[in-house]
Amino acid sequence: MLAVLLPVWAGDDADHLATAFRSVTDEQTRRPDQVVIVRDGPVGARLQTRIDELVAGSCVPVDVVALETNRGLGPALDAGLAACEHELVARMDADDISLPHRFATQVPIIESGVDVLGSGLLEFGTDLDDVVGSRTPPVTAADITRRARFASPFNHPTVVYRREVVQSVGGYGDFPLMEDYLLWAKLIMAGARVANVAEPLVAYRVGAGAYARRGGWAQLRAELALQRRFLGLGFTTPAQFARNVVVRGGYRLVPERLRRSAYRRVVAHYPAGNPQG
Repeated sequence: MLAVLLPVWAGDDADHLATAFRSVTDEQTRRPDQVVIVRDGPVGARLQTRIDELVAGSCVPVDVVALETNRGLGPALDAGLAACEHELVARMDADDISLPHRFATQVPIIESGVDVLGSGLLEFGTDLDDVVGSRTPPVTAADITRRARFASPFNHPTVVYRREVVQSVGGYGDFPLMEDYLLWAKLIMAGARVANVAEPLVAYRVGAGAYARRGGWAQLRAELALQRRFLGLGFTTPAQFARNVVVRGGYRLVPERLRRSAYRRVVAHYPAGNPQG
């Protein structure tokens, strides 16, 4: 059985939330058995009204975890995980769109013995007719493990995982901007069975400033903290640490137009046989 974990905060758009919610409920050919909405702190009246309407009109059971203060994505997701009643949990963001066959594709694969399963995704602008790019992840466990030493091997909004496996490594924790990547590393080190579907199963909304948000000093500080954590865990070697600090750290500080080009060439697609390790 499947739960959907969907965090919401004050900065989310009410209409986008409604589209995202319906894409994982009414529009799925294989509907989930529960949706957990985590309200990460107070939200405006319009967004709260929309949440109430979605809960009241849902075709599947919905639980709302209302956090009194904005605690950030990692702690919000951990609170939501504790409220999930089913073994399998699918991540969903409040401004993305799951394609109708997402769960029908992913659930049988993860039920076959996988612990963490992601997929490719499409990037879109104003609507689904405005596709501006895509992200193709590594597919096999070996390639996922290899990729993880340099870049996140999963598209977080596409992932379905086993709740107990995630909680067994401490969940997301409070590691702002990099909580999902740190979780993947912990899971890989713990021997989790990992896989991806190359096919895009989620459409990711790319708003204004998407590439600007991937750079700057806050991102650089988070990047350096993550690389130090990886080295301390033994997830990366000293040589990999040095490479990542130079390449990934430098990526955070280059002009936005160069960051956009580098992202499309290096991060968004993982060709089979990529030797990065």
